Amino acid sequence: MNKSIKYLFLIVVFGICTSIFAQGKLDQGIPKTLSIDGQTLSTNYQLILSNNKEKVVALKSLLKKADELVNEAIVYSVMDKKQTPPSGDKHDYMSTGPYWWPDPTKPDGLPYIKKDGLRNPTYYDISDSQEIDKVEDATLSLALAYYFTKEAKYANFTSKLLKVWFINPETRQNPHLNFAQGIPGLSSGRGTGLIETRDIYRILDAAILIQNSPNWSKEDHKSLKNWFSDYLTWMLESPIGQDEAKAKNNHGTFYSEQVIAMALFIDKPEIALKEIEIFKNRMESQMKSDGSQPLELARTKSWNYVNMNMYGYYLIAKLAENVNVSLWNHQISEGKNMKNALQFIIPYLKNEKVWEYEQIQKISYGETIKILKFATSKYNNSEYEEIAKKIDFKSYKSEINELTF
Repeated sequence: MNKSIKYLFLIVVFGICTSIFAQGKLDQGIPKTLSIDGQTLSTNYQLILSNNKEKVVALKSLLKKADELVNEAIVYSVMDKKQTPPSGDKHDYMSTGPYWWPDPTKPDGLPYIKKDGLRNPTYYDISDSQEIDKVEDATLSLALAYYFTKEAKYANFTSKLLKVWFINPETRQNPHLNFAQGIPGLSSGRGTGLIETRDIYRILDAAILIQNSPNWSKEDHKSLKNWFSDYLTWMLESPIGQDEAKAKNNHGTFYSEQVIAMALFIDKPEIALKEIEIFKNRMESQMKSDGSQPLELARTKSWNYVNMNMYGYYLIAKLAENVNVSLWNHQISEGKNMKNALQFIIPYLKNEKVWEYEQIQKISYGETIKILKFATSKYNNSEYEEIAKKIDFKSYKSEINELTF
């Protein structure tokens, strides 16, 4: 390492660790996060305190992002969209089906027709789906920054983002997705729209990480739990929610993932356990004995969907640990388990085979890296880690991956 770079690195390390020590804020135990391993967070905290180079660099990158979020102070709300949902209430979440386009044979283009994998740019005209993604991303980054530094500013802005989207009466989203992924001329909302909240588990962990911080009271946490309780009830009981529950492909997987995550968050383990059993049957029906996923392989972006659905498997397996259920090697019939699903794509990752299924977009590895990270520890196999490094080192070394695995 160049001497000047090494000197700068040592200054950064000293500055971060001194800041933590100066506040007298040593690790306060293992956080009871749901999708992130609390023991791993605690271990990484201690590694930072002992000046582990990779963890300190990752924390520095995370804090840069978190500081930008705090300084920009941008908050998000369903009230930001220009459109009004069919209900007349802007508090209702709204979006259109991303792969649906005007029918060129009809004067008014109605009803829209599907072009699988081809995203209609007008999907982005309604801001709700983009803004909830930003809330999920920002709250987790900020909450992690708070966990590792104990600096109140990060928890305070996490709290503000959560209150604006979920709690404050004037800006909160109503707890349902009745108008998600509507299709002009056909439907005002569909079960498939629930895929747009598949990453909401990050918000749950963010809220858990900022508990007991100055601007996130027990009442605030209870209010958020109440919102997710209402949303989970809607998912389980509404016609749209029940429609998505019947989905055979990745939509069914992520329906189960959301039910399990929310049930755990609102202290309803019995609902989580019931859905885990349903998920086992989903995995059985979605896979062949060689680990392939026919419904995802049939898509025009087959690589994306195979990896997306598999990440759902691994995420559910991590969530299931919270109720002492191990799914990592669960097998209903020969070859049908989540490890074999990964083994199916390994030859392609190692360039031993060329992906022969339809893929109209360039292959990316964001979710693949997370799958491999899970697999490295759960199957005690360092080969997965080495593959992850080779296919996308930048994603592999991202601050979130470095600090949560």
